[in-house]
Amino acid sequence: MAATSTVQSDIRSALHATNIIISNPSLILSRATSSSARWSFSPRPLISSHYRISTPESFRVRAFSTESTEPVVNVPDKPPICTADELHYVSVSNSDWRLALWRYHPSPQAPPRNHPLLLLSGVGTNAVGYDLSPGSSFARYMSGQGFETWILEVRGAGLSIQGSNPKDVHQSAHEVSEEMEAVAKSVTNGTLSVDQQPSNVPSPPLDSRVSFDEEDSHLAGIVSVWDESKLVTKLTEIFMRLSERLSGFLSESELKIMFAELVDQISKLLVDSQLSERMNEIRGKLLSLLEARQNSAIAGQFRDLSQGLVNVIEEGQKSVSPQLFDLQERLSSIIEDFQKQLDLIVKYDWDFDNYLEEDIPAAMEYIRAQTKPKDGKLLAIGHSMGGILLYAMLSRCGWDGRDSGLAAIVTLASSLDYTPSNSRLKLLLPLADPAQALNVPVVPLGAMLSAAYPLSTRPPYVLSWLNDLISARDMMHPELLEKLVLNNFCTIPAKLILQLTTAFQKSGLCDRSGKFFYKDHLHKSNVPVLAIAGDQDLICPPEAVEETVRLIPEHLASYKVFGEPGGPHYAHYDLVGGRKAVEQVYPCIIEFLSRCDLT
Repeated sequence: MAATSTVQSDIRSALHATNIIISNPSLILSRATSSSARWSFSPRPLISSHYRISTPESFRVRAFSTESTEPVVNVPDKPPICTADELHYVSVSNSDWRLALWRYHPSPQAPPRNHPLLLLSGVGTNAVGYDLSPGSSFARYMSGQGFETWILEVRGAGLSIQGSNPKDVHQSAHEVSEEMEAVAKSVTNGTLSVDQQPSNVPSPPLDSRVSFDEEDSHLAGIVSVWDESKLVTKLTEIFMRLSERLSGFLSESELKIMFAELVDQISKLLVDSQLSERMNEIRGKLLSLLEARQNSAIAGQFRDLSQGLVNVIEEGQKSVSPQLFDLQERLSSIIEDFQKQLDLIVKYDWDFDNYLEEDIPAAMEYIRAQTKPKDGKLLAIGHSMGGILLYAMLSRCGWDGRDSGLAAIVTLASSLDYTPSNSRLKLLLPLADPAQALNVPVVPLGAMLSAAYPLSTRPPYVLSWLNDLISARDMMHPELLEKLVLNNFCTIPAKLILQLTTAFQKSGLCDRSGKFFYKDHLHKSNVPVLAIAGDQDLICPPEAVEETVRLIPEHLASYKVFGEPGGPHYAHYDLVGGRKAVEQVYPCIIEFLSRCDLT
């Protein structure tokens, strides 16, 4: 019980640290400009190559790639973080995202294969986990067995970026790579300093009461009027954005939550309780406007109400002595922080269904066009959320009566239903509250783990339990574990976590509408499945994996748990990068894929 209490205390401390990181939107936004907080260090690529633009007319997907298809634009070598043979970029319909595809050529000494192989990573992770080093590379092992291997980095992960042309894509990819390398070096060397923090983090507001004497009253009036105009404009802009539901980013219920949060923060500035009635009157009128349909006069009404809101604050400021002339500064700070929160909601606006319905189909279509398998099918392996995506794809296609385009799949530590297990992912359940998800629009997983890593590997080892979530004792070389922790994780949208937490509900994971449950239609699939679990996986325990396997037709399902009572043991990432995986797990996968590759 004492050990459990200690772990729970450490978890609460870690979550508190998370709130500190998330409570400063400026810090997250500064990383978001490079698509996410992805910090990593990697050796130089094994094979250098050049980017080219490919726009095949036979399908809708456009790609910037290293292939020599027309039209072609030559640009410099791929970023150092990418250790694949080639780096391709594929665009997504109705989006400015360019998804990174790491390509590994099959070994000429290996037997020829009929299908290319797609690898999908877990939530908030990138391609590095599949290619930790030349001697510990899941992707290299698969290509060495003759499979043309591709790793997809979904939107927001790794080198996937937002851009409209090859030059922008190339520049952004290199910037992300350099940032990952620099920060990882700093964390490893223990030299991360305040100077390395983003430069646009605002300085703390001055905590002072300022009063002007009669000689300075004219100056005070000028300052107040100038600030007032600026504050009214800022408030009007925010209310206009909210009235537009952030161009479809917020539902009506979410809009009300965000509006209430803003007004509550502003109300706390009022010292004079007699002004609360006027504040509530303005609040009611603003909410009515927000709920109404847009019209040509709404901007003027918002401006008038914003002016009234600022006037109430000013009257509250004058009702105390000495006057608190920093009230407008504090109001401005509230408005700016709220604006940044809205920006985060817009920037990190994707969930599990975006991956399933947009990212993966775009990648599969592009890989098929590049490799041209005779039956048009791919083999696929998914780790953690990557496997969940594959299950969801089989379920969707079974329900629709469509061909999935998959010849066979392998899932590593994946499940559609975690209720039978004691998964540590239950720590995410507090974010299942939609209000909390809006208040914390992103979880900077990469930044959090980078900050926590020294505490888990150095005395007094207060966060050493974090290592057990990733790898069992003595299963990963310390340098590879360090690289995995510092290189492999990025920022996660709360919307994604909100959807994934439905896997802890009675009916299992569902789509964003809450009406389609992926468990319900998995039995309709005709695709062979190999499901693999680790005996000491605290994130996706064997009980959770087996729960999903039971839903698959018996003649199509294979299930294997790795780990022995006396060791070695397998935790969540050991199935991919553990020291024994190459001897035990990889051959099992190759045997299964080889059987399915014959047809």
